[in-house]
This record gives sequence, structure tokens and C-alpha cells, in this order.
Amino acid sequence: MQMVLPFRRMAEAEPYMDAKVLAYLNEGQIESFESFETFDIVAFDWYDVHSERTKNAQMLLYLDREDLFIFCEDDAAEAKASVILKELTAEEPSGNEQMLYRFFARLLKGDMVHLDWMEAEINDAEEGVLSGVQPSYLKKITGWRGELLRLKRYYEQLDMIFDEMAANDNGLLSRGSVQRMVILGRRTDRYLDAVQNLREAVSQLREAYQSQLSIQQNDLMKLFTVVTVVFLPLTLLAGWYGMNFVNMPELTWKYGYPAVIGFSAAVVIWLLWYFKRKKWL
Repeated sequence: MQMVLPFRRMAEAEPYMDAKVLAYLNEGQIESFESFETFDIVAFDWYDVHSERTKNAQMLLYLDREDLFIFCEDDAAEAKASVILKELTAEEPSGNEQMLYRFFARLLKGDMVHLDWMEAEINDAEEGVLSGVQPSYLKKITGWRGELLRLKRYYEQLDMIFDEMAANDNGLLSRGSVQRMVILGRRTDRYLDAVQNLREAVSQLREAYQSQLSIQQNDLMKLFTVVTVVFLPLTLLAGWYGMNFVNMPELTWKYGYPAVIGFSAAVVIWLLWYFKRKKWL
């Protein structure tokens, strides 16, 4: 028997397994992998890598020599497991051991393509950050960090499950099935390596973003400093003429104000030339 059931309909599997085992499954306290004398139980949080859904949903697999049951926490997980089981059954009916391998293989299908797509997106963002900081980049970086953390946790639990199943302590799996679990373990190892590399790339991208942001802030502060220094002599002149001294000689000279204006303009031009020569502008 090979069947997909939601948690709420778990009792429908009662004719095919011991009542104590079913009660244990209902408790929901199962570790990632538990091996018993005549059956194995696998529990993991399924994450839909290829959609925008960020919520995990638990899948619980029961395997013995006659039956394979896949219990799902929510409708999305049930729909995914049902589609996979239906496709695999239509392609080539197989025994429980081989179906278990094919189920996990189909569950992981296309994940590396998704990781390659993420890598391309991160590389494009890095080029964009180096050309100029935009507020949208910070939101993207935060989103990528969260996504990669979820992927890391997802693949870590699967990697541990495949390693423990390959140990085959109860002899439930054949030699061929054990080799298939080893293959799945190696595949998840590659996924984990890719995720770790992407996490490092995102960390470097965040540092580059912070650096570019600091450079922009420094340029802005430099501009404010230059403006302040350029107009400081003019502020001094304005303060000088604001003292209301009636005996200032330039007040009685008809070219007094044009001379002050010309002198102020000359000061500004000289300061700008000097800053330009020192490469402060």
C-alpha cells in the first residue's frame, strides 16, 4: 500500500499498522529518523523551494515491508506529495523502497537550478551595488539571507535523514536502496555547499552595500564641509558690515559695495580653485 494522507485522516491507516504505532505517530514527537525492528519513520519540515511560500509543513513517512504512508501537515504539503506519488505511479509502479527513493529524488528535482538562479541574482545585485547604492538592495539582501537560512535548515535535516537511512540498522532496506540513499545524501551535500557559498556571497554583498553607503555619506559630508569653508569668509564680511559702524571708510566711497562684492566673489573662486587643485572636489 502506498498512500498520501493528511494528519487529520491518519486513522485511515489503522488497518495497515499496529495501533500503538499509529498512536505514536499521532503524538507528533518523532525525531527526524527513527528505526524500529520492522519499520522506519521519517519526519521532516518540507519547504517549497520553487514558490514564494516561506512556511514549512511537516511530512511524516512510515515505511515497512508492505506499506509506505506519507502523512502531511497541511494542504500544500498533501498536494505536493500526492502529485509526486501520482506521477511516479503513472510512470512506473515500483516497490516501497524504490518509491521512497524516487519520492525524495522528485522532491529535490530542480533545486540546483533554483540555487543557480539565486547566484545569478546575487551577482547582478553585486554589480549594481558597486555602481551605486539603492534602498531596494537592502530589502533584497535581507530577503536572500532569510531564504538561504531556510534552505540551509531544510537540506541539513534531509542530509541527516539520508545518512541515517543509509546506515540501515534494522536491515529493512536492500543493498540497492542503501546505495540510493547514499546518492541522495551526496546530492544534499552539494546543495548545502551551494547554499553556504551563497550565504557567504550575500554577507560580502552586505558588506559592499555598507561600504558604498559609507562612501556616499562621506562624499555628502565633504560637500557640506566645502560649502561651509567657501562661505565662511563671506559670513565674516556679513558680520563685519552688521556691526553698524558709521565711520567705516567704504561706506562713504561710491565703489565700496561693488568692491566688497568683487572681493567676495574672488574669495569664493580662489577657494574653489584651491580645493580643486588639492583634489578635495
